[in-house]
Amino acid sequence: MRAPNGVLPFTHAVRVYYEDTDAGGIVYYVNYLKFMERARTEALRSLGYAQSQMAEANLLFVVHSAEAQYRQPARLDDALVVRTGVVELNRASLVFEQAIYHQEQDALLCQGRFTVACVRADTMKPQAMPATLREAFAQQLSAR
Repeated sequence: MRAPNGVLPFTHAVRVYYEDTDAGGIVYYVNYLKFMERARTEALRSLGYAQSQMAEANLLFVVHSAEAQYRQPARLDDALVVRTGVVELNRASLVFEQAIYHQEQDALLCQGRFTVACVRADTMKPQAMPATLREAFAQQLSAR
């Protein structure tokens, strides 16, 4: 199932801390990926599924592939917003598109696309997502 083009539905606020920056005072490139990971985790939590609960049910989400394009740097103390949306939903995987914006300037800093697979924690083999979670993601897709 593919999503139509539209606004990414989930937002997560991030503040840039000293530990996020490099020697030049800008956010180190890999930390944008961390910000997006946190936003995906919070998007999942907003649907009623904490990663810890999924692990207890022997399920994990693992990143299969990641792609990022960097547009502008973020700096110490910047307030950022990570926008996250599911753009493709399959039985045991989904594709997220994400964008990080400077909150005050509404400037696009980084965007990414991530394929995430649902796997059994004990075997790391693909596993269908719980029906209720898949339905929640499907509702997001149809709302776009």
